Amino acid sequence: MTGLTVERVGEHEFVGRNERGATVRIGRSGRPDSFSPGELLQVATAACAAVTVEQLVTRRAGDDAELVAVADASRSPDGREYDVIRVTLLTDDSFLGLLDDRTRERVVRAMRTAVERECTVSRTVERGGRVELEIR
Repeated sequence: MTGLTVERVGEHEFVGRNERGATVRIGRSGRPDSFSPGELLQVATAACAAVTVEQLVTRRAGDDAELVAVADASRSPDGREYDVIRVTLLTDDSFLGLLDDRTRERVVRAMRTAVERECTVSRTVERGGRVELEIR
């Protein structure tokens, strides 16, 4: 077991915890100071991409290189699932902006390949990983 828990702490208020002591506030969409479960899915997808390419970026641009992952999603017509989660990786000009076109294409391809091969969250979402629910 991974030690991940989500505990109800109030009306439409939950706290997610891991074994290392980190917490995240979770609530319904629009609830102040919290993430909705759908937002967490999007954040997890963006974070996985950022963590995956971090070394590629810092190796070229230095340890203080800027890297921001932005996520958004489009809902299906019935609104019950996402049709697509879009992740945009933004780097400062000292990384991609200063590269010649050929090198930039090679680096972007390497980043894309790394995410496609290594990002557990994206890979699970894309292949439609199963969720098993047990109620006790």
